[in-house]
Amino acid sequence: MKLWAGRFGKETDKLVNDFNSSIGFDKRLYRQDITGSMAHASMLGDCGIISHKEAELIVKTLGEILDDIENGKIEFSIDCEDIHMNIETILTQRIGDAGKKLHTARSRNDQVALDFRMYAMDELKAVRVLLLRLIDVITAKAELHTDTVMPGYTHLQRAQPVTFAHYILAYAEMFKRDVTRINDCLCRMDEMPLGAGALASTTHKIDRENVCRRLGFTRITANSMDSVSDRDFAVEALSDFSLIMTHLSRFSEEIILWCSWEFKFIELDDAYSTGSSIMPQKKNPDVAELVRGKTGRVYGDLTTMLTMLKGIPLAYNKDMQEDKEAFFDAVDTVKICLEVFADMFDTCVVRKDNMRKAASGGFINATDCADYLAKKGVPFRDAYKAVGKLVAHCIECGKYLDQLTVEEFKQFCPAFESDIYEAISLETCVNARDIPGGPGKNSVAAQISANKTFIKEETAL
Repeated sequence: MKLWAGRFGKETDKLVNDFNSSIGFDKRLYRQDITGSMAHASMLGDCGIISHKEAELIVKTLGEILDDIENGKIEFSIDCEDIHMNIETILTQRIGDAGKKLHTARSRNDQVALDFRMYAMDELKAVRVLLLRLIDVITAKAELHTDTVMPGYTHLQRAQPVTFAHYILAYAEMFKRDVTRINDCLCRMDEMPLGAGALASTTHKIDRENVCRRLGFTRITANSMDSVSDRDFAVEALSDFSLIMTHLSRFSEEIILWCSWEFKFIELDDAYSTGSSIMPQKKNPDVAELVRGKTGRVYGDLTTMLTMLKGIPLAYNKDMQEDKEAFFDAVDTVKICLEVFADMFDTCVVRKDNMRKAASGGFINATDCADYLAKKGVPFRDAYKAVGKLVAHCIECGKYLDQLTVEEFKQFCPAFESDIYEAISLETCVNARDIPGGPGKNSVAAQISANKTFIKEETAL
């Protein structure tokens, strides 16, 4: 018989029972559910609502149930609907009437609000660890390639020379922002909702701060109706996950391009590539492509959550059961993508010569040529026009800027001197941009140092 069956005169239709049940997916909340129940039972004992002996028995038995679940000794029942009623049913079967007292002064509404919030906090912290590892992998790879010159692009056209280190450190900045967003989300999420009851709290003289302390929350929620109906924390987390996937997807696109024959800037390790069933020469970047593809899946999870919430009045509604599968799917997707992407990038081989060769073409030192003239006193717009004509001349003659003679340079502007060759060398083009945030060697070293400090400080939190 269902724990809520008192008011009903007939059994639930089997199809409705299956449709209504959430144990198939919310069983992963078992640890949070038991931890919350232990704290609640202890508080009931401290407040004299149940005896200390009963509270101790409940806590002890819940611990045994937790061990049995983790050792695979318990099968959950669909008839008990969800993880909360499954655990309470097992508890009552083991200790009788004392188990029936556990649900005093609470509802499944505030119980699931607690469990879900605790689960989300645990998973956000796990995602944060994976982000820090990825930042570490990027930083280590950057440290090896501070002299590896490559083209930077706009519109996927060669634009200006940078280093591979500077290029990939841009992604480290994105992932650092993801870490700080998770920190912000965790801060807002750090509220304990138990005690809100179904929506209007309880007439029992409970001590919510007692439970808050036991569970390690910073504060209790302020309004009982908001406590059971709030899923902002889940939406915010899914938003953060979506941005993480956006950054991973952009980086994946770079990887896919770079390991193609057209670029050949990197080569993926065999362990992180796949082949073709018909074309024996193929080495496909399936990991990067899957990460790119799974990004849409996480966006869908966020859309599911927002759409589910947009039309429901206060307080709890059954629609809110739909929050968990979307969240669980997003968590699982983000975690596996972060983990496998970090491994893939860590093991890839960087083809320095091909990067350098690409940087030597496409007139990516043209801006530096114009800057050279500007430093000689030529108005920048005049310098820009002169260099534009130089580039057109080079294209017509099949040359690059550094292959022109000084006399050819002077045909387009008399301010050119023999020092132009040093000014437009790729190394000068990169290292002259040594302002904070630029691709110059000192600037890149500062970025690498900042990342190491960030990782150290965030790991210590």
